[in-house]
Amino acid sequence: MEQLAAAISKDLPDPAPLVIGLLTGSFIFHADLVRAMSRLNVHSRVDFMAVSHYGATTEPSGLVKIVKDVTLDVSGRSVLLVDDILDTGRSLSLARDLVQAKGPIWLRTCVLLDKPSRRTVPIDADHVGFEIPDVWVIGFGLDAGGEGRALPYVAAVEPEG
Repeated sequence: MEQLAAAISKDLPDPAPLVIGLLTGSFIFHADLVRAMSRLNVHSRVDFMAVSHYGATTEPSGLVKIVKDVTLDVSGRSVLLVDDILDTGRSLSLARDLVQAKGPIWLRTCVLLDKPSRRTVPIDADHVGFEIPDVWVIGFGLDAGGEGRALPYVAAVEPEG
């Protein structure tokens, strides 16, 4: 976490960015990242968006919907958009485009996990914790049908059958 926070801190144009987490999966990563950045004298404002395309399943529906938009003003701000995992790219791409339309002066993306083999939308995160293969993972905020979010680590889930 410290290395990722340091890389982001070097990229920031100012020491007081708005860090927007994509709920619900990013909440643990988002909190740890903001705390790691604060140890580097980056004093973030925090907000959240919620987008969804999985529902209660582990297969994406293909339709992404905004469940909660940001509440803080993004215009003229430096913004870091944080997500748990970059998979198909649909959620992060939609969220990035919505935030960009609000007029930030600087916008970057950060994900804990990147799964490029599943990408259907052309997007790359600016900052990535780890690249993973095409496996379903839970823990550290990620879930499978609502289960596993509270695990203090990331683990692959074996398919049923």
